[in-house]
Amino acid sequence: MASDQQRAMRPPSLMVLGTSSGAGKTLMTAALCRVLKRRSEQPLPFKGQNMSLNAWVDQAGGEMAYSQALQAWAAGLEPQVAMNPVLLKPQGDSTSELIHLGQAVGTARAEHYYRDWFKPGWAAIRSGLGALKSQYPQGRLVLEGAGSPVEVNLQARDLTNLRLAQYLRAHCLLVADIERGGVFAQIVGTLALLSPVQRPLIKGILINRFRGRRELFDQGRSWLEQETGIPVLGVMPWLNELFPPEDSLDLLERRGRKSTAELEVAVLRLPSLSNFSDLDPLETEPSVQLRWIQPGEPLGQPDAVIVPGSKQTLRDLAALQASGLGPELKRYAAAGGQVFGICGGMQMLGVELVDPEGLEGGAGLASPAGLGLLQLRTVFGGAKALRQRRSQALWPLPDEGRSQGPQGIQAALELEGFELHRGVSNLHQFANLEPANLEHLAHGGPLAEDPSLGWWQAWGDQGGLVAGTYLHGVFESGPWRRRWLNQLRQRKGLPLLSERQPHHSQHRDALLDRLADAFEAHVDLGPLLVN
Repeated sequence: MASDQQRAMRPPSLMVLGTSSGAGKTLMTAALCRVLKRRSEQPLPFKGQNMSLNAWVDQAGGEMAYSQALQAWAAGLEPQVAMNPVLLKPQGDSTSELIHLGQAVGTARAEHYYRDWFKPGWAAIRSGLGALKSQYPQGRLVLEGAGSPVEVNLQARDLTNLRLAQYLRAHCLLVADIERGGVFAQIVGTLALLSPVQRPLIKGILINRFRGRRELFDQGRSWLEQETGIPVLGVMPWLNELFPPEDSLDLLERRGRKSTAELEVAVLRLPSLSNFSDLDPLETEPSVQLRWIQPGEPLGQPDAVIVPGSKQTLRDLAALQASGLGPELKRYAAAGGQVFGICGGMQMLGVELVDPEGLEGGAGLASPAGLGLLQLRTVFGGAKALRQRRSQALWPLPDEGRSQGPQGIQAALELEGFELHRGVSNLHQFANLEPANLEHLAHGGPLAEDPSLGWWQAWGDQGGLVAGTYLHGVFESGPWRRRWLNQLRQRKGLPLLSERQPHHSQHRDALLDRLADAFEAHVDLGPLLVN
């Protein structure tokens, strides 16, 4: 435990607040963590409560928001659930699954959340803070707020903004997104709604996502400082680098076409899409253009289709079927298309999905039938599978192709990732596969000693391949990702890419360094760091 002397030596906590959701708090907090790490401090990222379907599983098997994992990597730390003690995972109908300190503790409707979960949530937040302070007695907490800190109907019960800032006497940086317009009203309005006790916590203002020459904002900067009495510590430019998104709305910004793209990979943008950070490594490939498709939009003729994870697997499956995208995917596979499912996406590719407790949106649905592209039966129930995994994956060598048949030459590649799912999938021994020309090849793949993880694939007579896994992060392995892409390139007669590729974490770390470089160049942290 930290001694009184150690606690006295701890530098003041910092907090990044925003004038609204989407102001850029997550990346500004990550940048602040990396900058402090460069200055030989130990930053401790923390977000008391987060609402997100993009999750990470820590080494102890606890579930947390991916954005806090990103901030942990920026701080040079291994992510742990103490950094995000309360996680809400929306599951439709104004309800969310509640995760406290990494473990599911129940569900709550929006109108009853603060009544039923305020006290347990605050206890979890204090426990997370205590764990970090105990592990790192001289570390500096770097906290991220949520949404706007001055929602007047929520302020008295807000767990993760000003209540936490006051509790820790944190030095707060207020971030405003100038790209949205109305930046002066955002800032002045936010400050006007702070109480006299809260306002002194704001030590600086940061203008985010500014386009053009910064000197054009000098007059506005001076006006803000005179009007508010708070220094504008910096004007961050619009960053052209592609960073891991905080939530699925950011996927809408990924519209740019790559001039170097040779492959088009379609990704189904499911209504309850989760763990979409699985696709970030593919976004970094210059030769790959991802095309996100919502139910109701045409599939077209992509080189491959990825069915990603889902928080409500059966509801998303029903949406695919009702929109016609499900049957279109089956026709695509029958004609020789390449389909890859991850976690809930893999479950949808099976023959039968059974959800007796309604855990995945199956309650009241007329049919539990899947898309029938893999001979799998999934039963939902019991505790979540939450664990990091590492093992060898077998995958056909690209130059062997279909000519070698389903039992062609394969090579093992190192894979690592994590499981985060409900349900167990096993072979559906008596299924009538659709389309009929798909032949079951193998299961167990990367983790053969544990069939509950699952790796299944099936070759079709037209040269197509349907495969799936429970392993999140499967594309982060550079060699495996390149081998998967080379299978697609070979089919198009394109030259094969080198498989000598580093893990995606190296690319992510380089992005964080560039973000920190920009932050240091444009932000004066002095007033924020003064004791």
